[in-house]
Amino acid sequence: MAFPATFNRLAWSNLAAQSAEQVGLAAAPIVAVLALGAGAGATGVLQTAQTLPFVLLAIPAGVVADRASRRRLMAGAEALRVVALASVLALALLDRLTFPLLAALGFIGACGTVAYSVAAPALVPALVPSSALAAANGRLELARTIAFTAGPAVAGGLVGWAGGGPAFGVAAALSLCAVFLLAGLPEPPRPAPAGPAGASSRASRDALAEIREGASFVCRHRLLLPIYVTQVVFNAAFFVLHAVYVPYAVSRLGLSESAVGTTLAVYGLGMIVGALLAPRIIAALPFGWVIALGPIAGAAAAIVMVATLWLPSAALAGASFFLIGAGPIAWVISTATLRQTVTPAALLGRVSAINIAGYGARPVGAAIGALVGGLYGAETCLVIAALGFLTQAAVIVTSPVLRLAKLPASA
Repeated sequence: MAFPATFNRLAWSNLAAQSAEQVGLAAAPIVAVLALGAGAGATGVLQTAQTLPFVLLAIPAGVVADRASRRRLMAGAEALRVVALASVLALALLDRLTFPLLAALGFIGACGTVAYSVAAPALVPALVPSSALAAANGRLELARTIAFTAGPAVAGGLVGWAGGGPAFGVAAALSLCAVFLLAGLPEPPRPAPAGPAGASSRASRDALAEIREGASFVCRHRLLLPIYVTQVVFNAAFFVLHAVYVPYAVSRLGLSESAVGTTLAVYGLGMIVGALLAPRIIAALPFGWVIALGPIAGAAAAIVMVATLWLPSAALAGASFFLIGAGPIAWVISTATLRQTVTPAALLGRVSAINIAGYGARPVGAAIGALVGGLYGAETCLVIAALGFLTQAAVIVTSPVLRLAKLPASA
């Protein structure tokens, strides 16, 4: 399918931004463990710092995205990430990088990630016709899968070969490319929202009322609410696992830094396979089952990872990450298209923000991983993560979402 030039520019920017994020995220815990001597508890703290902005900033970013230029918000957010990544590079080259500084700069970079992630889905419907939304979302997700595949492998290889500095330098350069691509992207004008009763203009709207309006829409929607709950539980469980995986892989599975990066890269490989198969899956299955595939695959992946407690194996760990990547990609494409279809245009920024705020479960999961991992070891965390994955699968398969035969009509 041919897309407008404006969307293609957004897609390339998304590829650069996602690649920068994944290289940085993969390099940080490897540097923390191998260069700064961090253990399971400390890597959990690092994951918490890198995900906390999803709790603190997603909703405010959604309000801004519905009031102001979404393209400018994304460019400014990506510029903030450039600053954070370049600072890590400079500190590493000067041999001044410490664990607290790594965590603090990870937090700052994640602030940029949040604002970009909120604004991008809200901008897509303005750049492509409604009939092309699913294909456009698939294109963006394919870019993300490429980033997930290459990012950890590149980060692991660079850290193992030349230390942490080069990995963060590559990430900063990619992020800077995303800024320049966004700078030349024309954004179609949008009408000012009417606002709640009694509001005479966008400027006079009360921010809390706007937030309540978006939250009420999601909480009262029979399809969006179970999807949101499933996402929250999935993210918490995944980051319980993610918080302790690197020290677990090094100490229990006996993997080197490059091997750790390779097993993490299999996650992205699974996403690529899932993204390539997604059009056929969407065409072959009822829409509700397409959505449910991701949570079911997540539960299966957790069971495979728990099996490494008895059968320590890089192959099993890689298979687990492959399942986590391959199944949920259809979830991401289908649920994004559903949100864009059933949500009024004036609410897209806030509804997108509420969806991104679901990633706020990540620092909760990372904190659980840090606490439990520090007290009882990474093995206990794997079991807790598996229970979470089983719970999120149960939520979605017992909801009205499973009964959807096709995409509902537009709002």
